[in-house]
Amino acid sequence: MELQAPKSPVPVFPLPNLVLFPHAVVPLHVFELRYRTMVREALSSERMIAMGLLKPGWERDYHGSPEFYPLGCLARFEEVEWLPNDCYSLVVRGTARVTFGRVVREYPYRVARVEVVPQEPYSEDDPLVLSEKHVMLELYRKLTAPAVGEEPGGANPLPKGASSAPAAGLGGSDLSFEALVNSVCMTLDTEPIEKLRLLGLDSVLERGHLVRGIAAKRMRTRPQPPPGGEHN
Repeated sequence: MELQAPKSPVPVFPLPNLVLFPHAVVPLHVFELRYRTMVREALSSERMIAMGLLKPGWERDYHGSPEFYPLGCLARFEEVEWLPNDCYSLVVRGTARVTFGRVVREYPYRVARVEVVPQEPYSEDDPLVLSEKHVMLELYRKLTAPAVGEEPGGANPLPKGASSAPAAGLGGSDLSFEALVNSVCMTLDTEPIEKLRLLGLDSVLERGHLVRGIAAKRMRTRPQPPPGGEHN
């Protein structure tokens, strides 16, 4: 199914440390005046924004128009809560990769034209995809397992309907391979620019292979429990 670009230019919400992937779900706390305005105006139109990643040096012009990378992700509002301090608590779902075109408005927040970037097609029934999907499920469980000294829990970027617990009931039957790979990318503890490189890959299989390699390096340096089970 071909993804359709929004009918009109989209509000841009660029952040320094978040790269959103299609199908992933993340919470956002919106407190700046310009972005509170953005939320209100988006709610009255297509309930959609485009998440971007700020380029290095953004601190020098943060309250102006700091540069962001040309690749981002459309995000649709799933939940919106208006808070007593006039801020917003959002849950957004990534819908499609996009490239940013011309900025048509700068104030109070930027609005830009976007072009949808499709993924290379694949078959969910392909034996290779089924095998990779099993590996991705196991990797997701490992990545979301608490490290030594950490409490269980935390953010879960899997799409709704998959599972609220990393290792419980995923099965994989109701979750596309792309959604699973992208959720692993969101969970991975690595630099935002590395995640943006993953987002830029047109092949989901290639993205899966690359994120597995990055995860293997990260997990080799992750603290492991001593032999013998629990410890004090």
